[in-house]
Amino acid sequence: MAEYITVRQEGTAEFIEKKSRFIGSCKPVKTEEEALAFVAQKKSEYWDASHNVYAYILQDSGVQRFSDDGEPQGTAGIPVIDTLKKAGVVDAVVVATRYFGGILLGGGGLIRAYSHTASIALGAAEKVRMKECLLLELSCGYDHYGRVQGLVPECGGVVDGTDFTDQVKLNLHLESQAVEALTRRLADATAGRGVLAEIGRAFYPFEL
Repeated sequence: MAEYITVRQEGTAEFIEKKSRFIGSCKPVKTEEEALAFVAQKKSEYWDASHNVYAYILQDSGVQRFSDDGEPQGTAGIPVIDTLKKAGVVDAVVVATRYFGGILLGGGGLIRAYSHTASIALGAAEKVRMKECLLLELSCGYDHYGRVQGLVPECGGVVDGTDFTDQVKLNLHLESQAVEALTRRLADATAGRGVLAEIGRAFYPFEL
């Protein structure tokens, strides 16, 4: 998969619905162990809550799990995981905590409340698009460094590190479709003396 949507960081948001307090917590995860550890953490943090509903979707394993945690079947876990699916989010876990306020919400009310809880949790965790990028090493002489340094962002790349030895070496990442443009402009800027070598691939976050 060349790209996918996940969340950038752990985030929490809450709201009140008919005196019930709903807290949505979300975190990026890569494994089921990480997802269940986050669920356990939130259950411990909100140990006195009426319910700690959760759902998670993992991309590589294809695992999708949810729990109603005592709410009527189909009114809690399913709305949470459906919110993840509709947003296209993978490699993330959401815990939707409820402190019951004494007023029954009914089935439809619960579905809306848990869907909203998951939605605001995703918002707090900041959805991002992860794209597969090429990891590149760019070598050039010191006389060309100033111009070459500016070429990378102009072509959509990001410099991850720079080494100054007998030459300047920039480690950078760049989407594959932009490599041709960078290669061409590098040759022009260095009279063909700059060298660009691919050293690997990795996923990096981009704004949605």
